[in-house]
Amino acid sequence: MAAKKQRLNNQIRVPEVRLIDDQGEQRGVVPIQEALTLAADTGLDLVEVSPNANPPVCKILDYGKFKYEQEKKMREAKKKQTQVKLKEIRMQPKIEKHDLQFKTKHVIEFLSEGNKVKVTIRFRGRELAHTELGRVVLDKVLVILDENDVGYALDRNPVMEGRFMSMIVSSAKKTKKQ
Repeated sequence: MAAKKQRLNNQIRVPEVRLIDDQGEQRGVVPIQEALTLAADTGLDLVEVSPNANPPVCKILDYGKFKYEQEKKMREAKKKQTQVKLKEIRMQPKIEKHDLQFKTKHVIEFLSEGNKVKVTIRFRGRELAHTELGRVVLDKVLVILDENDVGYALDRNPVMEGRFMSMIVSSAKKTKKQ
């Protein structure tokens, strides 16, 4: 106990602190030694809650319980947040009308779930000489999305990347999974 108190005395750099006791009541500004003795008498820890305040704010509480409740709040916050995933739909420039509608239906599903969708056109062989056909297919996808009243935002315009032309579409309205 004496060694612990000696260690605490070596780390103390402020003469007084604003103290909140274990009941949550303000005790006012007290000397640091008095705050340490009050904490030791109750069998709890003196925790600095707000170090940037003048004088610093300290609270008498059970530090283990305090850390546990902080971690519990972090876990709850992590549960409630949603992660946006990037889904990818691949097509070719020589895609038939029905196949295009079918794959665009998947794009609509992904957007309704709140995900981003990367629509990619893959060029093979001599198809690379006619990349404008890929842009036509991507424009048709956007037209189908407009016809179905899907709220979307074009995050990235069609861009050629090697043998692939792709664009990224995200949901304009924030929808949650039902």
